Amino acid sequence: MEHPITPPPELAQQWRRTAPHSANEHEHYHYITFCAAQWGADQELEACCEWAKQFNYDDECYEDKLRNARRPKPPSLKELALAALHGIHDQGPTPEQVVTIRRALESLPND
Repeated sequence: MEHPITPPPELAQQWRRTAPHSANEHEHYHYITFCAAQWGADQELEACCEWAKQFNYDDECYEDKLRNARRPKPPSLKELALAALHGIHDQGPTPEQVVTIRRALESLPND
């Protein structure tokens, strides 16, 4: 019997097919290892979220809170630009802050 956290063989085959060319053995196995670790972590998170459902009441949804805490969305470009603006002091912006703010402004629609 396989352990419940063992990835299905079809998924392992997919990882082998999509991994960088096996001529670079280090990259090839690093990719597969990363995929397997991510898959295992996702399985564990889903099991924990399933368990957390029993504590939901009224408008509290603990599995969503757990999922959001463990898999936060990356900040939007707008949030990054605002953080960069808040980080500018008397010395002026750093090159990284300028790039972030420029990217945010360039993403705005032309009116």
